[in-house]
Amino acid sequence: MEANRGQNGIQQLLAAEQDAQHIVNAARNAKMARLKQAKQEAEKEIAEYRAQVEYEFKKKVAESSGYSGANVKRLETETDAKINHLKNEAARISHDVVQMLLKNVTTVRN
Repeated sequence: MEANRGQNGIQQLLAAEQDAQHIVNAARNAKMARLKQAKQEAEKEIAEYRAQVEYEFKKKVAESSGYSGANVKRLETETDAKINHLKNEAARISHDVVQMLLKNVTTVRN
């Protein structure tokens, strides 16, 4: 009977060891799965961040370059305003300039 109890105790220890090994393996597998998931999430987050930074960079380059529609429009507006100003000034003083030229051309000096 003593040998039977000893044999029974060994069987219980073996069963407990197998159960512990299953628990450890399950925990290890869960840990590996979680690490893999975390890596995938990190890669996705990095890709999103990279896309956002690249978009902002391209936007700033477009804003600062001469090819930007806003810059072109602004330059066209400024140019038109300066042309109109010059035309107005020329129209305002053209009569006086013509009179001065005529006076200098027709005046004879000795």
